[in-house]
Amino acid sequence: MAIVVTLSPELEALLQDRANQQGQDISLLASELLTRVLEWEAQDSEEAIEGIQRGLDDFEAGNFRSFQDFAAEQRRKHNLSTDA
Repeated sequence: MAIVVTLSPELEALLQDRANQQGQDISLLASELLTRVLEWEAQDSEEAIEGIQRGLDDFEAGNFRSFQDFAAEQRRKHNLSTDA
């Protein structure tokens, strides 16, 4: 399937320069870059969902602390005053 994408002249020049440096066809390079971005995005989303699930599981198991405890720890850790 062919897709037409309109690039700004600056982006096209960057892509062409990269393709030239790597001795690749610009279309092949664009396809590879898009593939990497889409794979990274999918992995990033999956990791975020897993992290949220771990947090929910911890909460359900009773592994949490109060906001006041967290805030006190952060004040100590970052040497912050308790004045508002």
